[in-house]
Amino acid sequence: MIRDAVFVTCGVTGSGDSASKSPHVPVTPAQIAAAALEAHGAGAAIVHLHVRDPRTGKASRDPALFREVVERIRERNGEVIINLTGGMGGDLVFGPGERPLELAPGTDFAGPQERMRHIIALRPEIGTLDCGSLNFGELLYGTTPGYLREMARGYRESGVRPEVEVFELGHIELARQLLGEGALDPASLFQLCLGVRFGAPATPEAMLALKSALPAGVIWSAFGVGRQQMPMVAQTVLLGGNPRVGLEDNLYLDRGVLATNGQLVERAVRIVESLGAQVMSGRQTRQYLNLPIAP
Repeated sequence: MIRDAVFVTCGVTGSGDSASKSPHVPVTPAQIAAAALEAHGAGAAIVHLHVRDPRTGKASRDPALFREVVERIRERNGEVIINLTGGMGGDLVFGPGERPLELAPGTDFAGPQERMRHIIALRPEIGTLDCGSLNFGELLYGTTPGYLREMARGYRESGVRPEVEVFELGHIELARQLLGEGALDPASLFQLCLGVRFGAPATPEAMLALKSALPAGVIWSAFGVGRQQMPMVAQTVLLGGNPRVGLEDNLYLDRGVLATNGQLVERAVRIVESLGAQVMSGRQTRQYLNLPIAP
């Protein structure tokens, strides 16, 4: 059922090998902060942020880079809601043949304290929890219930709202277990991630299945990868959720036309409004999510 108003999230840069594919993918802290503010100006109440090594453009877990991005945003805007990734540090690339534990280049695996170090230090409004393991092509993203319990506890003690990242139905079952234990905050948000290779596909049927499995009453968002990004915006709104767009998930505005974050948000806003819903401002979204209102 379409709600009267929804909020839009923008995944600003992500961790994939996309900076080499589009000049619009922000890399430096200054570029990421500027892109986040551009997305907010276009209608995104929430900006979901990764950071990249300014020299190589590759994804990074460096807390100093996160700090610079957050400070640059907050110097100019106190209304936009900051959502920092807690998902870095889970990549496993196994070795060849019968030597799988000779981990290959591309492996970046860290424990729960390291994965959330920047979140505990910076205390954004929202931090993500990737709720389970998944094959990403030949790479395994690995996390465990124990890791998630520890990260959820760290978020709660720091006053950070968890956003549970769901890539398949089993992740919702794990989240339900953690909620039942009291390990996961009942006010946690949920993000349905559709179209990641070997995860749930970006189809109406998959989104409906995931949405139907969510705990009753939770606030949820969703996104589709690649050319399914905008169709999934519409599907999310039709099912009563809140859409996410951005260069983390899709580089193109139209076939062969590279997008900016602002352009993707603008198109998502038009889709939302064409379906009869309004787009919440940052301030309205803070009220809806019961987050502190910026002065």
